[in-house]
Amino acid sequence: MINDVTFGQYYPTESFVHKLDPRTKLLFLIGYIVAIFISDTLYGMLLCAIALIIIVIAARVPFGRVLRSVKGIIFILILTSLLNLFFHGGDNLIAQWGIIKIYREAIVYTIFLLLRLFLLVMASAVLTLTTTPVRLADGIESLLSPLKVIHFPVHELALIMSIALRFIPILIDETNRIISAQKARGADFESGNIFKRIKAIVPILIPLLISSFRRAEELGDAMDARCYSGSKNRTKYKKLKLGWRDLIGALVLAALITGVVLLNIYGSYIFPTIYEYIVVA
Repeated sequence: MINDVTFGQYYPTESFVHKLDPRTKLLFLIGYIVAIFISDTLYGMLLCAIALIIIVIAARVPFGRVLRSVKGIIFILILTSLLNLFFHGGDNLIAQWGIIKIYREAIVYTIFLLLRLFLLVMASAVLTLTTTPVRLADGIESLLSPLKVIHFPVHELALIMSIALRFIPILIDETNRIISAQKARGADFESGNIFKRIKAIVPILIPLLISSFRRAEELGDAMDARCYSGSKNRTKYKKLKLGWRDLIGALVLAALITGVVLLNIYGSYIFPTIYEYIVVA
């Protein structure tokens, strides 16, 4: 499960998506999230899924690497689905077991919720797989730069996010080493009931926390030794510049949102919806 975490891990390769400006990718992710949440038809969700597949192909990132990002939230997806399936109301009752009732509207809502969460996690994974933490922090700082007028610590916020993203793969490697060391000493993390498994995690968490605090202290000392003083009088070695690739990305995002809106309005007239076919059948 630890190795399935892809958030914060950069996949180095030469691709169209990798060369995009990080600000463009951040805005595209925000626009993509808007697109999947305003889509209220299966055709709109299918359009969003096709767009994501095209982006993954253009990024030259293995599909398996992107799909692994979903494994970390499978439990959340299942729990959310069950809660919405059993407790979402409606007008068309399909099945009932005691106080538990399942409505057709609940099934449709649960399907849409799963698709939205699935696409959201995969799109976020593509962003971190194709953008280094440094460039991602620079993009966030640039987008939030207008907040400097009200003395918002934009640079410090971007620095914190950059350090957090860098620490994710480091902590994953550290966790794997601790688990291997504990297994070599006879620890068992896979058998027993849930309480025994939770108890077995304690020997992992304590050294992991100690190691994390030690690394944070070493990083702070290194920053002090280099006279780091925040954003005051700081310059950048590499400045962000928009190019023709970013224009294409903006046009693709505009086309995606426009397509989703048009499908919301005219989709039912062009195609018969799947759930209407099931009801008629």
